[in-house]
Amino acid sequence: MIGSFLNAVIYRLPNNVSMKRTRSHCPSCDKLIFWYENIPILSYLFLRGKCSGCKTRISIQYPIVELISGIAGLLLMPKTFSYMNLFFFVFYFSVFECFLALFIIDLKHKILPNSINIYLAILLLIFGLIRFPVTHVIFGGGIGLLFPLGFTYLFYLIKGKVGLGGGDIKLWGALGLYLGIKGIVINIFFSCFLGSIIGVSYIVIKKMDKSQAIPFGPFIIIVSFVQIFFPSYFNEITRLVVGF
Repeated sequence: MIGSFLNAVIYRLPNNVSMKRTRSHCPSCDKLIFWYENIPILSYLFLRGKCSGCKTRISIQYPIVELISGIAGLLLMPKTFSYMNLFFFVFYFSVFECFLALFIIDLKHKILPNSINIYLAILLLIFGLIRFPVTHVIFGGGIGLLFPLGFTYLFYLIKGKVGLGGGDIKLWGALGLYLGIKGIVINIFFSCFLGSIIGVSYIVIKKMDKSQAIPFGPFIIIVSFVQIFFPSYFNEITRLVVGF
């Protein structure tokens, strides 16, 4: 169900469609979607992946996001109930859903919506203040925001072009609240490293040229996902690559 709502977020935010006033409808023929056509995964199978009105094909993204969200919720579900375990579950599942939405939106529209970045920042700020010292949160967020901002400004002065989008900078600022100084610096390094590899590979195989911009948010999110959900594994990779 949350995955179904996330699909609405992924479609509506970049297209400036209200989340409150407009019922779900087919983007091709504007036919309202009935409740029984909006059951996660099952409705897609029942409709055979097509709108019941105009027969336009429904993107496979919809059942995939619903399925991934369901699997993530199942894997993150605590084995024993307690209010603390419930708190951890809500936090990690919410962060995962933010990552999933940002990943898809940036790939499709090359933007990272402010509303999701702000929501993610609030989550990471609350959890960061509970888990880490205040200095860890403040300096991590500050470095995450100001370091990429300074680099982008310097790049603009030299090249006359904007190197990073504002959404990427804000996302790093939000992540720094949880990752701290060391974590966000490592994130920036690995994100740029991963982005460079993919970018150069696409240029080599002639899928894009040097002047083309690629969405950078997915690289930040991939690295952040491993950092937050698999910290011990990420620490091992860090020690192997950078030696600390």
